[in-house]
Amino acid sequence: MFVVFEGIDGSGKTTISNRVAKALRARGLDVEHLREGGSFASKVTQGIRDFCRDARNMALTPRAELMLYVAREVQLAEEVLRPALERADVVIADRYFYTAQVLAGAGRDMPPEEVRPIVESAAAGVWPQIGFLIDVDPSVARGRRKVSKMLNPADRRPVSRKGLTGSGLQVRLRAGYKALAEGDPERWVIIDNTDSDLDQVVAAVTDLILRARAGETVPRGHLQVGAAPPAVAAPVDSVAAAYQAFLAWVDRRAFREPTLAAYVLAGISGADIDARRLSLAGAAPKVIARGLRGLSDPVSWRLRRLLIDAAPTEVALSLEATVASTSEAWTLRELLADSVPAAVAVSLEGLDDETAWALRAELYDRAPDAVLASLALLDSPRAWELRARWISERGGLDRACDTYDRARSLAKSVTGLDGAQAWEMRKAARESAPVSALSSLKGTTSDRAWNWREKAIGRAPKAVLSTIAGMDDARAWALRVANAPRVREALDSMIGLDHPTAWELRETCLDIWPANTIKSLGVLVNGQRGHDLLLRALATHADQISLLKQAANIATGASLTPAVMAA
Repeated sequence: MFVVFEGIDGSGKTTISNRVAKALRARGLDVEHLREGGSFASKVTQGIRDFCRDARNMALTPRAELMLYVAREVQLAEEVLRPALERADVVIADRYFYTAQVLAGAGRDMPPEEVRPIVESAAAGVWPQIGFLIDVDPSVARGRRKVSKMLNPADRRPVSRKGLTGSGLQVRLRAGYKALAEGDPERWVIIDNTDSDLDQVVAAVTDLILRARAGETVPRGHLQVGAAPPAVAAPVDSVAAAYQAFLAWVDRRAFREPTLAAYVLAGISGADIDARRLSLAGAAPKVIARGLRGLSDPVSWRLRRLLIDAAPTEVALSLEATVASTSEAWTLRELLADSVPAAVAVSLEGLDDETAWALRAELYDRAPDAVLASLALLDSPRAWELRARWISERGGLDRACDTYDRARSLAKSVTGLDGAQAWEMRKAARESAPVSALSSLKGTTSDRAWNWREKAIGRAPKAVLSTIAGMDDARAWALRVANAPRVREALDSMIGLDHPTAWELRETCLDIWPANTIKSLGVLVNGQRGHDLLLRALATHADQISLLKQAANIATGASLTPAVMAA
């Protein structure tokens, strides 16, 4: 019996499929999993996957990408799948040709009449008896991926090619998978894993496979596992109501998935939030600590001190941004400098005072690349001297950029700088770390910077749009208008901008990216127009945790007056 699991990144399909394989073996079946533990059983297939993932291959076209995705499945099918079908009771695939089909069509907008014949020819008639689509809210999936990277340092790989497109890709892929499954209801079982209990999902899938093998007719289509998720209390007609709905979501999630609950609390403080952060600190110390970035309230400083042993790296990284030059931050850096020198160096980004330079000098021998990267935004003679020293110690500019990590650090070190020296370093870093080189354009306005943006926007819109944050420039608005309907990061780049085009984009994208539309308001939510937009978003999309979090940010922030809070 051949079984396939599909779903967007972070849906839980890999975890579920591996646990189902284990459960079936415990029932005495011979089970082969083609991607046991997350790695494909074929080294060739894994190599093709790694090539497709590598952001250095940014120029890969959608059609070429489709051919490579198909090739990896053909190799896996011929090398592993077909022989396994001859000997095993159950063969499980975590992704199949469906991945290539959905990515090309829903993700890259290739015509179905071009994609389908390629996929069907490559599959050569081998299709699963049952396909499980593990469906999930993309914002929840994104949170799970972020948490996984925090908890598994080995998983902190460079951004993938798919990641360059922005999180909107996962929204389109989810819609593509659902359309595919709903169009073939005799084969597919759709399971919502947004709020489901993982143990119950594994048990339900295992039972369904066992029954199918026994010759029973088993249900297809949408399968409800466990109790239906509780509906958001209606109506959510105010910021206060949205805030309570947010807290209720966190409380439900904290019981079953504390790391995700902790992740959702990142960047927020306040009495109700503080109680939950403190209660989750023991179960999810790294996630809570990383979520303290930029927070300077008393409970956040208390949490940093509490978590300094359990999550030293994350505590150090939380000292960036608005708290970077506070006295409390310097005290913690002194405590952490010996144990996590690189993370402490990262927290110095943009600081140009004597204390910062003294600490850079102390850390340089132990974490030179991180110290170099902390020079972002600094155009002082001292900063240029340190860049020159770092390059010289590595045998010159070309040799200094021969690895991803070093090229990334060099690119980061010239973030925001638009002079000739910065461009020389940026160009040298681009081959090994193209995304970091692009991201280093943040705030730059030269024609050369715009030329880079225009060439890369089609392949790496997320990185490009991050570089125009806050820009009120005709070229920046043109990029936002062209990309906002598909790339939510376009809205993130215009936070607080009171411009006619900004308001037009907010209206256009309210039902596409409700959370990011509200986030883009910034302090404008204080005004009547902004507040009305918020209430309209809540009236339609209060089931989205990402929007409820924006409401929680507003409810706990100083930007909202008490009158607006209660309205």
